[in-house]
Formats: sequence, C-alpha cells, structure tokens
Amino acid sequence: MLNSLSGRFLILTVAFVMLAEVLIFVPSVARFREDYLLTRLERAQIASLVLLADDMIDPALEAELLENADVFNVVLQRDEMRELVLSSPPPWPVNQNFDLRMSTPYYLMRDAIIRLVSPEPQVIRVIGQPVRMGGELIEVTMITTDLRAAMIDYGKNIAILSAVISAITASLLFLAVRFLMVRPIRDVVGNMKAYAQSPEDTRRIIRPHTGLTELHEAEVALQTLQTELTHALKQKERLAQLGGAVARISHDLRNILTTAQLFADRMESSQDPMVKRVGPKLMNSISRAVSLCENTLAFGKAEEPAPRMERIELAGLVDDIIASERLASGAHPLSFAEDVPAGLVLRADPEQLYRVLSNLVRNARQAIVATGKEGEIALSARDEEDQWVIQVHDTGPGLPLSTRENLFQPFSGSNRKGGAGLGLAISAELIKGHGGELSLEKTDESGTSFRIVLPKKVEVSLSSSTSQWIR
Repeated sequence: MLNSLSGRFLILTVAFVMLAEVLIFVPSVARFREDYLLTRLERAQIASLVLLADDMIDPALEAELLENADVFNVVLQRDEMRELVLSSPPPWPVNQNFDLRMSTPYYLMRDAIIRLVSPEPQVIRVIGQPVRMGGELIEVTMITTDLRAAMIDYGKNIAILSAVISAITASLLFLAVRFLMVRPIRDVVGNMKAYAQSPEDTRRIIRPHTGLTELHEAEVALQTLQTELTHALKQKERLAQLGGAVARISHDLRNILTTAQLFADRMESSQDPMVKRVGPKLMNSISRAVSLCENTLAFGKAEEPAPRMERIELAGLVDDIIASERLASGAHPLSFAEDVPAGLVLRADPEQLYRVLSNLVRNARQAIVATGKEGEIALSARDEEDQWVIQVHDTGPGLPLSTRENLFQPFSGSNRKGGAGLGLAISAELIKGHGGELSLEKTDESGTSFRIVLPKKVEVSLSSSTSQWIR
C-alpha cells in the first residue's frame, strides 16, 4: 500500500495539507490573541464608563466590574489627562507591556508563540485605542492565565479541524489519483505483460484509449514500439525459415557445381582456341559458385565467415567482373570503364571482395538495362596513405528516396521488382568484416556512386593485454 503510487500520494497529500495548516496556525493564533486582548480592552472601557457616569460607586460594584472585565486596573486618557478609573491590587508586578496600537504582524505572531510556550502566569499591561471615540488611550493590567488557556483551546480546535480537512482532502485525492492515474497505468502494465507472453500476436498490441495527454502519448509510443517489434520478430522468423531453405538449396547446388567442375577440368586439355580462352574464366566462375555455396552453408550455421586476408591484384579481379557483366548485358548498349592502376595490390579476401564488386556492378547493370537507354559503368581505384579506395559509378536513373533510407537493411534496400534486398546488406557486412566501410557516395538523375574504403592497418590481438598493427 505505502509503496504504491496512490499510497505515497496519500502520504504526501496529508503531509502537505498539515504543513499548510501549520503555516496558517501561527497567524490564526496571533489573530486570536489580538482579538482576546482587544475584547478585554473593550470590556474595561465599558466598566470605566459606568464609573464615569457615577463618581460615587460601591467598592463591591467596582470589584464586580473589574472581575467581569477580567482585569486588575483600568487607566483611561481623555482630554490629554490620564486617570486611574478602576483599580485592584495585582498578585505580581507587571512583567511586560504590549501596545496594540503599534504592533506589526511579525510582533503579534512572535508574542503569540512566546505566550503558548510559556506556562508560567504573568501580569501584563495592555495599551490600546478606545472604541467609539471613548478617549485617547486605554490601559489595562491583566493576568495571562486565562489568555493562554483560551489560546490552547483555540489551537486544539484548529488542529482538529486541520486533521479533518487533511483526511477528507487526502481521501478525495487518493480516489482521484487511483481512478484517473493508477488504473490507466495498471492497464498499460497489464498490456505489456500480456504482449510479452506472445509478442507475435498482433491482437495484443495496445490500442490507445485514455484521455490523459501524457499517458496517451505513452500509449502511442508503446503501440509504435510493439508494432515495430512484432514486425521485426516476424521478419526474423521468415529469415530463419529462408536461411534453412537456402542452406538446403546451397547443399544440393554445391554437389551439382562440383560435378560441373569435374567436367570443366577436362576442357583444359582441349586444343580449341575459343575453349582455351573461355575455359579459365568458366573454371573461375564455377569455383566461386562452389565457394559461395559453402559460405552460405557456413552462414546458416553461424554468421559470415571471417575474411581470409591475402594480397591480391585488383585489376585482374575487376577484369573478371567486367567480362562476366558484359556477357550478361547482351545486346544492350552498355559500356564499361576501368580506371585501376595495373600494379595496385591490396589486402582483402578475394572471394568476398569479388562478391561485393560483382553485386555493385550487377545492380548498376540491371538499373541501366531497365531504363532501355544507353549507359556506362565505371570502376576506379586509388591507393591513399592509410587506405585503399574503390568506387563504382553508373549513369543510371539513381535510387528512389524510399530505397536510400534502408539501403543496407536486409529485405529493405531493393528497388528492383523481384529483388530480395539482400545484396547490399551482405556487401556492407563483408566490407565491415575487412575493417572498412561501404557507403553511398551520391545518387541523383545523373547516376549513382558507391565508395568502398579498405584500411591498410589492421589491428591484430596478441594477448588479453597487448596488440599490434600490421600493414
């Protein structure tokens, strides 16, 4: 109960109401004390008027007047003359003087607190202004016993009233918070628990319904989060199913390609010039296909294998890619340009780099062919101080905005009908495995450019506490 939001709100409400009552209590008691003293002055003035009306008054009547006024002496100043009108001997000397004509709120509150905490009775002199123009000044002497008792009784009444007000206010606020805040929050928490039991079930996604602005915003945010998570889980499940299917297909395809590789080996002994020229390229293509199938099977078991870093001549790799894509373009008016220094050697996994460049060039070819217009694909590379930079540029139509936003996300980056959207995602992952980066450099109506950066320095861990950089 006390650890709940409504319970703590109840405690805070009672505490704050009591604090407010305490802040009101001191001025209230000070005001009560002032009214009490003014009442004694007024009674004393009435008693003195009786004496002024008849100079000869019985001593017993005088004592009764003083007793009714609850004072010992009454001094009245009229026409600039002070006169002791009524008098009886006080039990003790006068301890303090209080002039109500010049009292400020601060002094009134201070004197009230002092009187409450001082249990010893005292004789005090009180000076005030007579009512109804009854003179210039009136002064009485009185004892503080009854004054303090009246102030205590008044304080008790204030405390009881404050407690009742606090209890009623706290109860109303407790009920209001419980129904307006706690119950909607519990509904949200209940929805989160139900959703956690089966996040794939779209029926469990929260539907915002509360009227509270802040809580409604929280429900909308939760609905968005649950929707995205449900879609992500469904996509993950599809990916898992697709991975199993691809692994089975790759297994069978690898066996088929292995057989084709055995027959292709026999072509090397052929004396046909065309076979001698095409044979090595065919062997390379089949070897890469077998390697791709094996890597796909390994990917289905864990993740993309780590690159086997070798020093490779980039120009030969680019020649193979351009030759394959030129054949695939058929009769379409598509030209290829190559700007790779003949002696450029870089460190990379040759199969993985081939896959990346082949994927970029193939995407560019398909985009240009789809337009039915002429186009050009250019591959360039340069050797910088700390990195190798490879660029693939085409004169195609450019990428649409919807594709750019999720370009390197699986199943999201394809703008080709029938495309799976895996090529760029896999390519980015392969380059990242080299410690590099694949990025979209530009895309507009004039074409698209991709940029690959491969670092020359690679950090190699030697132990748990040391490492070195190699080139």
